[in-house]
Formats: sequence, structure tokens, C-alpha cells
Amino acid sequence: MRKGIHPKYEVTTIKCACGNEIVTRSTVPNLTVQVCSACHPFFVGKQTKIERAGRIDKFSKKYADFFKNKKK
Repeated sequence: MRKGIHPKYEVTTIKCACGNEIVTRSTVPNLTVQVCSACHPFFVGKQTKIERAGRIDKFSKKYADFFKNKKK
């Protein structure tokens, strides 16, 4: 490998919004993520239906006029 062209590969800490910390190696010094394997619904097995229902209501309100005009 040529010297001076490669980024430093060092120990880094990944911090999740749930409080989980993962120590690994990366070229980025510190990372912050919103979802990790400890709190992701796919890995945990819990679905957040409240969050999904809120998105559907928001979508329905946003496009209510569009669907009314389309039915006519």
C-alpha cells in the first residue's frame, strides 16, 4: 500500500438514541445513529403501531382534497 493516501482506521464508538453503545473500528471517529440492532423492530420483534397509525392519518389529511376531487 502507498503511504499517505489511506485514511486512518481507528477505534470508534457508535451511540444509538436508545442508549446502546457499540465499540468497533472505522475511518470515522464517532458515530450517532437513531436505530440500532438492540432497538430496531425487526430484531426486537415489537412493532410500533402507534407510530404507523400517525403516519397514515397524516397522509390522509394531507391528500384529502386530492382524493375528493378524484372521485368526481
